[in-house]
Amino acid sequence: MPLSRILPAPIIGVLTVTLMSLCITFWFIVMFPFIVLRLVPVYRVQRLASNCCVQIATWWVGSDKQLYKLLHGQQGQVEIHGDFKPHSSYLVISNHTAWADIVVLFDVLHGHAPFGRFFLKKELIWVPIVGVVCWAMDFPFMKRHSRGAIARNPVLASQDLETTRKACEVYKESPVTVINFLEGTRFTPAKKAKTKSPYTRLLGPKYGGLSASLNAMGEQFAGMVNVTIAYGPSQGNITWSWLCGKQPNMQVHVEILPIPADMIAGDFRNDLEFKNRFKTWIGNIWTLKDKRLAEMRRKAGHPSP
Repeated sequence: MPLSRILPAPIIGVLTVTLMSLCITFWFIVMFPFIVLRLVPVYRVQRLASNCCVQIATWWVGSDKQLYKLLHGQQGQVEIHGDFKPHSSYLVISNHTAWADIVVLFDVLHGHAPFGRFFLKKELIWVPIVGVVCWAMDFPFMKRHSRGAIARNPVLASQDLETTRKACEVYKESPVTVINFLEGTRFTPAKKAKTKSPYTRLLGPKYGGLSASLNAMGEQFAGMVNVTIAYGPSQGNITWSWLCGKQPNMQVHVEILPIPADMIAGDFRNDLEFKNRFKTWIGNIWTLKDKRLAEMRRKAGHPSP
């Protein structure tokens, strides 16, 4: 019996945060010698150290998964459509509603796909433990630029795309799951209104980084994993609700989609015809995701989409 059926929700939340912190600290201590080894200016040594860090991180996710099972039991329903191929790379796209999305993705994909890497804001490299661990495992750190800065210096627009390409070049050496929150930020009604998103529960997708990932290693991806996450109603913060084990009706839908060959090698920035076709392809996926999300939210207990 999970502890969430015995203890009050706030205590479960505090226990979850505390045990997760202890867990990541333990695995960080195990990983630390390889993080130091990652500093050695020899490429093969760096790759070996990084691979060891990834394996340790995989054990960390597995231990967290057991922790959630003990504290929360089964939170929500997960549907997986399609079969994951062993030792294969995947490109994951997902909607983004809460910080809990990251933990949910790692939990759902564990045992199915290689350890996931996603794009982080450059400032996060300074977060204690997390920043250096992500650096050691070759997470790409992106430096966001304002529209005004890009207007003054158009070269800045290509920096994140170049970071994406360099990261994907490293990923060619071993199976990896590249996670991309296409909305670029967490969904809120205010952001939807500000960006004039045509979708009901999604922000408009950002295409450039995704195209760059496909351009760099698209032929290595066994498929695109389209993940949709819908949380149940929450009186407060969604992530805190999840930490407290109060998401029994959460819905997670996972489907493996083929990646069209003609979407891999195009020039998104300079080829207008390819750019339009790419945007149409992702736009169709996003439209279906928006409709699916509305249905999933109803199943999760929301009175309206």
